[in-house]
Amino acid sequence: MPRHSSSAGPVITLYDTPGTRSQTWMPTVWRIRFILNYKRIPHRTVWVEIPEVEPTLRAIGAPPSSHRPDGRPIYTLPVIVDPSRNAQSPQILSNANNIAEYLEASYPQRPVFPEGSRALQTLFVHYIQEVFAKPLLPIMVPLSHDRLPARTQSHFHDTGVARSRTGTPGPGTGPGQALPPGPQREHAWGLVKEQFDFLAVILEKNVGDGDGVVAQGTHVSYADFALCSVLLWIEQMAPQDGWARVREWNGGRWARLRQRCQDYMDVF
Repeated sequence: MPRHSSSAGPVITLYDTPGTRSQTWMPTVWRIRFILNYKRIPHRTVWVEIPEVEPTLRAIGAPPSSHRPDGRPIYTLPVIVDPSRNAQSPQILSNANNIAEYLEASYPQRPVFPEGSRALQTLFVHYIQEVFAKPLLPIMVPLSHDRLPARTQSHFHDTGVARSRTGTPGPGTGPGQALPPGPQREHAWGLVKEQFDFLAVILEKNVGDGDGVVAQGTHVSYADFALCSVLLWIEQMAPQDGWARVREWNGGRWARLRQRCQDYMDVF
């Protein structure tokens, strides 16, 4: 597959937050990175540790990704800055779904929303965020916390901030304790497997109409990137206890999906 260069002409800046090895890990950011790579859009990464997310985003004029019930803004990643249309007044966007819509409209080549699929894909991604990933939280949030830079870990303890269901910082009571080996952890993974089993049954309905791996047809789409982003979160933050399990579930379906997305995992 032809690769794009992050240094040729105007490039999009993607704001990301690193793990302990300066790796991308946050599912919502992975979604946008997948789209940029799939569409072969030149881009570069700016790494921002979580304690600096809000001041950094305010400084560049990024809109908040959401608001608290009292109206106070919440600043989370991903954020992109796109100077390609107007270098003096670049587009600055937050919220993964908003960014995905913008990239699809502004860079229509290699669409991630094939014709007629936008509504169903939007529902699918909502399901992944709100239902599918929910049982992962008591397992993955503490494990993710332990693999973040020390300064970020201190930030969560000092401020009582916890990560949301998609891995982004949000209001809460802290990351909690990792589940110890034993019945409680096995029960938690059992609840996760129920979601994977249900989704596998739904996706099996595509057999005969597609390749049996992606959400629709034979080409990856935004739905696949949203799901694969969760797989990569598990792989990166729980490689032994998590990904070692998940990759074997449902006849290896999830390992095959991850492999289908392999070409779009470059980090610039």
